[in-house]
Amino acid sequence: MNFHDFEKRIVKVTKMELPGETVQYRMAPMERLQELKRVAKHQNTAKRAGVMSLFYPSENLETHLILILRKSYKGVHSAQVGFPGGKVEKEDNNMQDTALRETEEEVGVPREKIAVLKELTEIYIPPSNYFVQPYLGITSKMPKFIPQEDEVEALIEVNLKDFLNDNSITSQIITTSYATNLKVPAFKLNGHIVWGATAMMLNEVRELLKKVL
Repeated sequence: MNFHDFEKRIVKVTKMELPGETVQYRMAPMERLQELKRVAKHQNTAKRAGVMSLFYPSENLETHLILILRKSYKGVHSAQVGFPGGKVEKEDNNMQDTALRETEEEVGVPREKIAVLKELTEIYIPPSNYFVQPYLGITSKMPKFIPQEDEVEALIEVNLKDFLNDNSITSQIITTSYATNLKVPAFKLNGHIVWGATAMMLNEVRELLKKVL
């Protein structure tokens, strides 16, 4: 889709109700996720992070979404695909500030160039004990991406057309810290399998976009 058309239509999401957890859970790998989220809120021990679902125009004005492939490290999200974003720091005024700051740090898009259109549905990630607050944003000019060397293995520039294509939804057999040979719903984007919390957040974004585009 031409980005100028996308930019005109996407603002409709600001007045829409969020699809919420019902849509997120369609891509959930764990049946007990809702209960785990309830317990985490009650115990109030989880950490917090903000991420950005950022759309932008490509060189030929096609609409794209930026995702990142994280570096391999000793952690539960090693070598996984995700949104730019990260944990709250003391200098952040709120979760939106966190998402904007982390997006600038991880992919090099200046925070003042991002228009945040909507706060999406918070999600809980049990393996890392994080509550993640996603945001939907756009930047009106093609960014000059600068990946953060110690955090980002690769940038994944997803065409909106491919993201909205029903063929992008698949399933995958995975082994995690909490399950072996688990069949999970997933997205296949640019040759990468995207599952878990990122897939759940992506599904809410996808549901919103399908209603306005």
